[in-house]
Amino acid sequence: MTTAEAFNEDQRARWNGIDGEYWTEQQERLDRTLAPVIKPLLEFAAPVEGSTVIDVGCGCGATTIELARTVGLEGRVIGLDISEPMLARARERLHSFPNAMCVLGDAGSLLLADTAAELIVSRFGVMFFGNPVAAFANLRTGLAPGGRLRFACWRPIDENPWLRIPLHAVYEHAPRLPKPDPEEPGPFSFADTTRVTRILTAAGFTEPEFTPLDIHMDLAPGGNLEDAVEQSSQMGPAKRALAEQPEEIRAAAIESIREALAPYASATGVKLAGAVWLVGAERIG
Repeated sequence: MTTAEAFNEDQRARWNGIDGEYWTEQQERLDRTLAPVIKPLLEFAAPVEGSTVIDVGCGCGATTIELARTVGLEGRVIGLDISEPMLARARERLHSFPNAMCVLGDAGSLLLADTAAELIVSRFGVMFFGNPVAAFANLRTGLAPGGRLRFACWRPIDENPWLRIPLHAVYEHAPRLPKPDPEEPGPFSFADTTRVTRILTAAGFTEPEFTPLDIHMDLAPGGNLEDAVEQSSQMGPAKRALAEQPEEIRAAAIESIREALAPYASATGVKLAGAVWLVGAERIG
């Protein structure tokens, strides 16, 4: 098994196990946290009524729903994901959208050649391919000639305090995570525009354009500081840094997260800055 295959298999196990279960159970809360991305992404992607759209890494269906509304009954939306628990939730939410369907499988290997989509969209679903050039080349086969690719990915973690601040609070007690290899898949693996350009052009797309999006992420949407502490410790790099740590370390780290987030708490939530790239390219040929 190659390194890319091993990584993809690990992703499949995680998203059909503990990670998929968490995101499904916390779907409403996480949708509210990530909500500031959807409207700018859809405005950037500009899906056309009556068109076919592929939603890569659709998860529990938040973007799929909005795409289905936009393309209308004459259009079609196909949500792709490797997580059966999340797709089960997406199917429940899409029951009143006959123009939408969900497909379980790896977007990098699913047979898409008959799809002829005008548009591929993804909200944070394309940074985790073990072999990104091969994965995007496969996605390209799902586009009609001249079809468009539009996705959101995170800029560097230093520009994302909503994730950086809880992580550095954990580092007061737990060992630092290993520095990722520049080619290693992960949440910030598409922060480097040069790397993304190399991947997409090698996969048969035009040189991409990058539009910065600055937003505020509410870590406690509809809740309070304790909700923000819980969410911050159970997702993202802070969660990885706390994995397999003894209970006394976890307790101390969570108290540090609480202290770090307290200055951002208000009556409207616990809001910290987030930094995103909106990336656009077109299929060549």
